[in-house]
Order: sequence, then structure tokens, then C-alpha cells
Amino acid sequence: MELITPAIGLIFWTTLTFAILFFLLKKMAWKPILGAVEDREKSIIDALASAENARKEMQNLTADNERILKEARNDREELLKEARSMREQMIEEAKGEAQVEADKLIAKAKDGIENEKLAAIADLKSQVADLSIGIAEKLVKEELASKDNQVKLIETMLKDVNLS
Repeated sequence: MELITPAIGLIFWTTLTFAILFFLLKKMAWKPILGAVEDREKSIIDALASAENARKEMQNLTADNERILKEARNDREELLKEARSMREQMIEEAKGEAQVEADKLIAKAKDGIENEKLAAIADLKSQVADLSIGIAEKLVKEELASKDNQVKLIETMLKDVNLS
């Protein structure tokens, strides 16, 4: 039963050894161990703060990226709207210019047709006049071939002329 009941000497030497060990640890190892623990705690707190800052910065960057992306989409839509508007405007201008050119060509063609018509009428009148003169010349030659016909024509003309 000796093992169960410790002797006073054993308790004394155990307590003395513990006290010396405690004193030595307190003097030599306790401060460096506590310093290392405090340094470790400080580095963990700094790492957590740095991680929190990084998380906040990441959230800010994400928000900035979303804002920039939204602005880019809005800019793209605005540019597309402007491009569509410019395209429509250019098409309308081209249509207007084409209509003006077509109207000019139509007016020019009408003027050309009118000029050709007047030239044709003048040519026709000239031909009719030449033909009429030719026919009248032939008729007059036949009518005035005899002396009696010539005298009759002169007398008829003199009757038509009134002397006032």
C-alpha cells in the first residue's frame, strides 16, 4: 500500500521541485512564452483585420465593377441608339436627295420633251407651209396658164380691194 499513500518527503521534494521549476519557468520562459503568445495573438488579429479589409475592398471592387459594367452597358446602348438614329437620318437624307434628283431629272425630261414637241411642231408647220406653197404654186400655174384666167383673177382681186 505504499504506492497509494505518498510519503511526506516525496510531497516535499515534489513541491520543492515544482516550485523551483515554476520559479525558473517564470523567470526565464514565462515572459518569452507569453510574448510569443501575445505576438501570435497580435498577428492573428492583424491577419483577421487584413482579411476583413481585403473582404471590404473586394466588395468595393465588386460594386465598382458592377457600376462600371452598368455604365458600359448604358454607354453601349446609347451608342447603339445614336448609331441607329444616324443611320435613319442618313437614309432619310439619301431618300430626300434621291427624290430631289429624281424631280430634277423628271423636270429636265419634261422640258426636253416640251422643247422637242415645239421643235417638231415648228418643223411640221414649216413642212406644211412648204407643202402648201408648193400646192398653191402648182394650182396657180395651172390657173394662170391661160390669159383669160389671169385677167379674171386680176379683176376679182381688184374688186376685193376697196379704195378708201
